[in-house]
Amino acid sequence: MIQRSKIIVRGAVQGVGFRPFVYRLAHEMKLNGFVKNSSIGAEIEVEGEVDLLRAFLLRLEKEKPAISFISGLEFSLLAPNGCSKFQIVESEELNEKTAFILPDISVCDECVKELFDSANRRYLYPFINCTNCGPRYSIIDALPYDRKNTSMKNFEMCPECREEFINPLDRRFHAQPIACEKCGPSLRLMDNNGNKLSSGNDALAESIIIINDGKILALKGLGGYQLIIDAFNIVSILELRKRKNREEKPFALMAPNLEYIKKFCEVNQFEERLLRSQETPIVFLKKKRSGKKFNLIAPRNPYLGVMLPYTPLHHLLMKKLNRFVIATSGNISEEPMCFEDNEALERLGKICDYFLGNNRPILNPVDDSIARIVNGRELILRRARGYAPFPMILNQSNNSESTVLAVGGHLKNTVALKVGDNVFLSPHIGDLSNLSSYKVFENTIRRLQQFYSVEPNSIVHDIHPEYISTKYAKKQNVSTFGIQHHLAHVISCKVENNIECEVLGISWDGTGLGLDNTIWGGEFFILDDEHFSHAAQFEKFHLPGSELAVKEPRRSAAGILYHLYGERAFSDNILSTNFSANEIKILKQQLSKNINSPLTSSVGRLFDAAASILGICQNNSYEGQAGMMMEFNCDDLETSSYDFQLDTSIYPIIIVWREIIEGMLEDISNDISIAIIAKKFHNSLSVIILKVAREIGIQKIVLSGGCFQNMILTESTIKLLEQNNFSVYTHQRIPPNDGGISLGQAAGYFYKQAPREHFKKLIEDI
Repeated sequence: MIQRSKIIVRGAVQGVGFRPFVYRLAHEMKLNGFVKNSSIGAEIEVEGEVDLLRAFLLRLEKEKPAISFISGLEFSLLAPNGCSKFQIVESEELNEKTAFILPDISVCDECVKELFDSANRRYLYPFINCTNCGPRYSIIDALPYDRKNTSMKNFEMCPECREEFINPLDRRFHAQPIACEKCGPSLRLMDNNGNKLSSGNDALAESIIIINDGKILALKGLGGYQLIIDAFNIVSILELRKRKNREEKPFALMAPNLEYIKKFCEVNQFEERLLRSQETPIVFLKKKRSGKKFNLIAPRNPYLGVMLPYTPLHHLLMKKLNRFVIATSGNISEEPMCFEDNEALERLGKICDYFLGNNRPILNPVDDSIARIVNGRELILRRARGYAPFPMILNQSNNSESTVLAVGGHLKNTVALKVGDNVFLSPHIGDLSNLSSYKVFENTIRRLQQFYSVEPNSIVHDIHPEYISTKYAKKQNVSTFGIQHHLAHVISCKVENNIECEVLGISWDGTGLGLDNTIWGGEFFILDDEHFSHAAQFEKFHLPGSELAVKEPRRSAAGILYHLYGERAFSDNILSTNFSANEIKILKQQLSKNINSPLTSSVGRLFDAAASILGICQNNSYEGQAGMMMEFNCDDLETSSYDFQLDTSIYPIIIVWREIIEGMLEDISNDISIAIIAKKFHNSLSVIILKVAREIGIQKIVLSGGCFQNMILTESTIKLLEQNNFSVYTHQRIPPNDGGISLGQAAGYFYKQAPREHFKKLIEDI
């Protein structure tokens, strides 16, 4: 019996070769009908025998393109229309928009092969792409993902490209950015005053000479401008640091190929897979002895951040250069990456010597993603190109009708838009303290809402009233809801791991305003699916200078030592060495009179204090430097830890860390090596988590917050907890740092604080 099947497919099914796949499958199975894109995904109608229609549906899910993702599939049987063939028809735009916008994808192996094939018509063409690769998010203006809705709309296809575009059997069938040298974007080389010097292949050839000559080149990439220099030229590196105002923060490197990376870095199988993945992030890799020559690129750091070429233009450059180049974001320190041509000339003109640009507009800026392998798993530290704006899918049917905008934190800002059960996460935006970042923040919010044609029912923000994101939320004519910073952290990890039962959530980071108006950062929460209770936290100490202490670990040390010893601390060599006599006088007043010295429970600041006490880092030249120095200075073989106490007489439980600091000071006086002391400090923190987990008694443990970017802390904690029969959940594709806050806000806006009694029966049952 002939019937017609209507299939609605939701998810990442646009720009991934899904329609050509459906076309070929229907033809193979001799089914008639059509497939088309719509603003909710893809719509398919097929006619044939009922058994064949069911077989088609099964194969549709099983054999779909590797880079596609089906989040929902609706199937219904209808009366046949009498279709005589199967075809791909024009896209349809609906009021409801739920189709996933894919991230930008690195150029595929087939396109790279054609790029260097002198017999191919796209030989050396720096914008080669196909259905399986190339730009997506960075060029899209509206859904559905059709050429007319992208920045390619002004490039009219030549007859050869048009023939490939309309041929269902071609690899470039409906590849929206399809182009060639005749009809597509082209390169242009300019000086830093905007004067055009050359174009096309000449521009590329001259750019290679510029890099070889030690000059700084601003290259327009997929999602913005990068600064490119020779990684072996010391003078160039020092000049870039000076111009970019980047004193010690490591630069990212791009390598010509994997074999070259292995000359200088240790690469395990997990890291190799990550380097070669379609996302192509910057990956932290351990330096070999031969990699020490790059210490100026990553000072006092055993790791290099390395990536492989991910655009055709990068492949062309790296093929000729055949060595490491620095490929860092085109910005001044802490500002967002430039992506508009005029803006790049204005902001980068004093940093770079030349611009290698092109005439394809970038509509949505997106920086390079950063990742590392922790405990054998991928951990995203900056979620951007290759990953964003791919959504997280919630299992919260009771709240699926709400449209929620989450505006994230202040540093490492991202925003999120919850539409139904999907939370669409923006790429990394950055520090909102400067006007450039704030403009990107506003524009990203506007674009996300335009893509999905929605206005939020409510806006969720951090409870800190001085965050720029909070102030933005309060100015909108929409109901707002504040969620505590560290609670948002653990909810984001709970959601990412799809946990629907009670957990003990641990959130450790630098700073975030607590529910008691002190600065939190060493928190334990009990959570179910709608309620939370603040279960434990670190004993608080004063931070002299408040925000200044974030940049100066020596101030955290002063607060810690004053907490332990009062004014006697200032006669200690540690503080007298790190502060002038006048500074000590001011510190005494601040701490004794509680002037600009807020209380904090922050583990991040505890790391800072430990780094200062050990003489590893007194001033941070970039965020989190002291904590990283602690990690890098550990003796991996040390297994002992320092003592500490849990005060269980009150709730939340208080972790009393006095003996940790006293133990460190005693070891210093006994000339124990810094590496052993640093590792004992890490071990102590892992043991604290284990003992609090035993005290509370919940078996599922969630780890979140910036401190869990630390591989030694995270891996030792996981190992210790699993040895004691706890189940541990960590981040993987959502950053544990503040880049994951917006997801926790979007998913946890309805959470309510519950008294301990709410969880008491649960704990007693366990």
